[in-house]
Amino acid sequence: MELSEQLRQMQQIACCAGKEILSIYEDSRPTDVMVKADNSPLTEADRRAHNVIVEQLAALPEKYPILSEESDAVSFQQRRSWETYWLVDPLDGTKEFISRNGEFTVNIALVDNGIARAGVVHVPVSGVSYMGELGLGAWKLAGDEPPRPLIPTSLDPKSQHLRIIASRNHRGPNIDRIISALEQDFAAVEVVSMGSSLKFCLLAAGEADIYPRLAPTSEWDTAAAHAVLRAAGGDVVTTQFVPLRYNQKAELLNPHFIAVADASFDWRAKLAPVLAV
Repeated sequence: MELSEQLRQMQQIACCAGKEILSIYEDSRPTDVMVKADNSPLTEADRRAHNVIVEQLAALPEKYPILSEESDAVSFQQRRSWETYWLVDPLDGTKEFISRNGEFTVNIALVDNGIARAGVVHVPVSGVSYMGELGLGAWKLAGDEPPRPLIPTSLDPKSQHLRIIASRNHRGPNIDRIISALEQDFAAVEVVSMGSSLKFCLLAAGEADIYPRLAPTSEWDTAAAHAVLRAAGGDVVTTQFVPLRYNQKAELLNPHFIAVADASFDWRAKLAPVLAV
């Protein structure tokens, strides 16, 4: 299937925000970094990307509410009535931006009744965009090339090695226990490190198989990439193996979760014992 007009618009807006980010990233002067109340870093690039995205989303024909990481706080009493809304992380991976490793993204998601229905994850440094919409599919767009469908890998423990994504900054003993448990079932286990929401995109593109996250994340960190992964055929579930949903409670923190490329594989049988420890 072809990309919808809405998905194309989302991708174009993400690219515009990416250009604002690059204008600061490529500046030789040191980056000014502020620390927000939650101890996370904030740069001028975050603010500029936020302004571009909010302005351009607001100009679209569909007048949906917008919730961005850099927005003013919105009470749950107000947003609980939102059936459909934009969920945005203008610069996901600010720490990667500051360290200049290129592993940061622009994330724009459309959430419908708690489900991440469409999403774009744009990588400013490479110019690559990962896009997905439920019912239509998922694609990788690089430069002027035609969009390439994203196809996750199907798992067969008897013939295929397993590729686990472990967060560079949030691994810890619980993740090590998961890795050890999976090593009992697969002949070869490879651990891959990656920053920002690109972890989900590796799953969608068939370049990794599972990403367990047992550390805090916010809803804007995951929604866009979740939509891409689910549109490709993967999924994101909680550690109780319930599909991850959005805007269901007052706080905007996600529960711990597991993102998988092959949603048909029996992950519960492999991981439930170790997650119960």
